[in-house]
Amino acid sequence: MKERYKLLIIVLVFLGAYFIPWGHPIIRRSGLEAFLMLQEYAQEHVLTCLIPAFFIAGAIAVFISQASVLKYFGSTANKILSYSVASVSGTVLAVCSCTVLPLFAGIYTRGAGIGPATAFLYSGPAINVLAIALTARVLGWQLGLARAIGAVSFAVLTGLLMSLIFRRDDANRMAGNVYFPDEDEKTRTLGCPVCLLTMVLILVFAAFARPAPGVSGIWAFLFAAKWFITAFLLVVLGVMLKAWFSTDELTHWVEATWGFMKQIFPLLLGGVLVAGFLLGRPGYPALIPEHYIQTLVGGNSLWANLFAAIVGAFMSFATLTEVPILQGLIGSGMGPGPALSLLLAGPALSLPNMIVIVGIMGMKKTFVFCSIIILFSTLAGMGYGWLVSL
Repeated sequence: MKERYKLLIIVLVFLGAYFIPWGHPIIRRSGLEAFLMLQEYAQEHVLTCLIPAFFIAGAIAVFISQASVLKYFGSTANKILSYSVASVSGTVLAVCSCTVLPLFAGIYTRGAGIGPATAFLYSGPAINVLAIALTARVLGWQLGLARAIGAVSFAVLTGLLMSLIFRRDDANRMAGNVYFPDEDEKTRTLGCPVCLLTMVLILVFAAFARPAPGVSGIWAFLFAAKWFITAFLLVVLGVMLKAWFSTDELTHWVEATWGFMKQIFPLLLGGVLVAGFLLGRPGYPALIPEHYIQTLVGGNSLWANLFAAIVGAFMSFATLTEVPILQGLIGSGMGPGPALSLLLAGPALSLPNMIVIVGIMGMKKTFVFCSIIILFSTLAGMGYGWLVSL
């Protein structure tokens, strides 16, 4: 971190401590909500979601060659292949907007093009097959179908626009020395895809959310057996790591994982505190009262959809929690268009997510990426609201 940013943080903390009226009931409640949200995040997401994701990112950085990344996600890769893989990745990874960050950092820092990388960044949390199924079940099949179509389409369109807007930056990133593995390294890394797949499965099952009440069948069975499956996968992973990789390679993996944690984790925790202070947890008001949000997203006006997309973009949604939140908001008068706008922008973005992305790809790219998602979500919400009103 540059010294001026450190100074800015110190100054902001000092000004907050000096001027914020902590004796006011609303401010005190907001401060409590910030730390309660941080505690909730630590209890529900760090061990089961973030830690596996950090290890996957470290493995990508160490064991996957730059040439392999460029083959599928590079700016010169086959666009049909790269965007197809990036846009449907969320059907496998049931992750939130923060858990996907280490994975995005891993592929982007290894040379992935800005287009496929941001398509993956959006699709990871947005195209969650469990969330889409739950949306269809709780909020209706029309909204579930609209969410699925919108999420897949937006992943591709967002990536293509980012690639077009920042094509010069991509060309400059590709202008350096590109590393291609020799035959020995190709042989050494044959086990990497299997290990990465195993780690992805560990992430999926460790973070497997409890099905909604009344849901049975395969989802209920997987939730009941998730820790047995996770433990089995951990044993399999341990055997593969011992058999296929040297001590030095494993040490480099841990060092790379720690590097991502140092870069992302402090910003993430700070972002969670800010989001909790401003917006609070679902059902618990903070500085910005919830009823103000609910009264502003009725109907299907441009403002209602834009406001829903912006609020969704800044709120922090744990995986699957957006569905019961929207169920309550719709019951309070939220229109179907703004509901879709929030569904498309909310899971993919959050204030902590934005803060971390700035550190990975810079302020300009982050602003454009978030603006594209908010714009598309607003237009999709207006279109959906018009269709259901016919």
